[in-house]
Amino acid sequence: MRLRKIPLVAGLFLAFSSVTVAQAGTGTGEVTFIHMGDLHGHLIPHPNVRSDGNGQSEGGVARIYTLIKDIRRAKPEQTLLVNTGDTLHGGAEALFTQGEAMIKVLNAFHIDAYAPGNWDYVYGANKFLDYFTGQQPKANWHPVISNLYYDNYPGAEARTGQNVAAPYIIKTINGLRVGIIGFTSDRGPQAGDPNITKGLKFTNGEAEYQKYVKLLREQDVDLVVAISELGLHGNLTLANRIPGVDIILSSDKHEITPKPIVSKHGTLVVEQGMDGQVVGELNVRIVKGKVVSSKYTSHRITDRIREDRGIAALVKSVRLPYVAGPKFRAGEIKNPISGARLRYPIDTVIGQTEIPLYRSNFSNEPMPGVIEGSSHDFLTDAFRVMTGAQLGGITGFRYGTTIAKGPIKMEDLYHFMPIGPQIAKGELTGAQIKKTLEGQPQGEQGRPGEWVNGWTAGYSGLTADFDPRAPQGNRVSNILVNGKPLDPNATYTVGGFYYDLIPNLINRVPAKNIVVLKDQDDSILDGTDVVKRYVETLPAKTVNSETLQLDRIRLINPLPQEEHGIREIQPLGSNPM
Repeated sequence: MRLRKIPLVAGLFLAFSSVTVAQAGTGTGEVTFIHMGDLHGHLIPHPNVRSDGNGQSEGGVARIYTLIKDIRRAKPEQTLLVNTGDTLHGGAEALFTQGEAMIKVLNAFHIDAYAPGNWDYVYGANKFLDYFTGQQPKANWHPVISNLYYDNYPGAEARTGQNVAAPYIIKTINGLRVGIIGFTSDRGPQAGDPNITKGLKFTNGEAEYQKYVKLLREQDVDLVVAISELGLHGNLTLANRIPGVDIILSSDKHEITPKPIVSKHGTLVVEQGMDGQVVGELNVRIVKGKVVSSKYTSHRITDRIREDRGIAALVKSVRLPYVAGPKFRAGEIKNPISGARLRYPIDTVIGQTEIPLYRSNFSNEPMPGVIEGSSHDFLTDAFRVMTGAQLGGITGFRYGTTIAKGPIKMEDLYHFMPIGPQIAKGELTGAQIKKTLEGQPQGEQGRPGEWVNGWTAGYSGLTADFDPRAPQGNRVSNILVNGKPLDPNATYTVGGFYYDLIPNLINRVPAKNIVVLKDQDDSILDGTDVVKRYVETLPAKTVNSETLQLDRIRLINPLPQEEHGIREIQPLGSNPM
């Protein structure tokens, strides 16, 4: 290589306060919502080494479907299955099929309503529309999206300003009229193609929220539900500003709500973690068009739940071309983003780790996920070493997976880097580096207190202090590059993510003198290939305390305290109004 059962977490009964807008419904009965979201391409179980997991196996869509079947069997004609976003992206099987592996499996779930996440657009607007809104959509998930519009979409210019999908639906369940408003993320995927969502327009959802709540309340519905990928904080903000929604099924921030968060108007807001680790079950009782009580159960998807055989067989079938066996053909499968060829089966063991690799610690724990993660420390070490740069860098993001102590597999690397990056070395100034550590300004998108679009960038060869109480631009101090103070006017070489379609950027930051890492034959190396080769340079191909330094960013003040009765990954701040 050269440079060129079902475990019950919580059950909760709640009495509802009535909303401050008129409710025209008159129905009496019960309805149960089964809520999943933020699967991020995870088809099979993975370990949870965070403090809430103790290393237990979590997730796996075959387990999830068993739970869904059990709930449906216990409550016939009473359930609605909702999927809220970020499903088509996050793993090798999803990447190499441009999401179709997930569609093939989840079509068997009979999803009643779906709100897409920002990463569900990562294969382009054409693919998204083909999957969900075409003449014969490949996904039977019933998309509901109020805040996504055509915007001079090629071949459909006359539809500019129109909704891409139904903004709301009304379903009659167990004799009750349930109005469902859908919200996608208000940002497109932050990947390698700047025109990936060209022809589509996203809004922050506030105007649509107010419009369709009013409209549904005027249509004799008994229950108004928002299914939303606007994130826990964004959804709670809307629920506090605008009355009329009974329930919000939320995704995006990967928080787990063992009990619902209740807005000042009585709206229940729940979110289901990441990678299929939790599925929510929310049962509500309605009398004469008013919600009078609810019961919420947060189900951990562990090995105590047996796998559904049919779904397990589907998962096996979609994985066959990518795992070791007669169906695998080295070099025949092309990464649709980087263009690299899949060289090794994704279940190939490339090395070992004595340190769990992940980025999702709660905000009140050492090395909180919003600041740092061992997975990003590991990846940036690989980028720095393999490019020969002074620093390795990676953008802050919340998707990924967990690698427990033991083997590291290629598919783990694809969960860490499912967006098809190549790796390159480029030159950044000290000022640019500091800005990436500062993160985005708080309060963007009208949401005071939110750390917009993820977390601090990760670096190798750098340490710093971080003060979350300081204003934007002054949070990071005492930055040392390989032990020496950062000079804002100096130039530093940084190894990181590179995409052919934005050839002047490293980690989405303008860089100079970029050199892309290529193989000896000048062929494309995917980021996963680079990290594999890095692991092979380590003694005994093992990541341990001698090869991986942690705690690179030191908090000099604690992150905001949790204020919503849940253990937060991303601090939500005070109850937004």
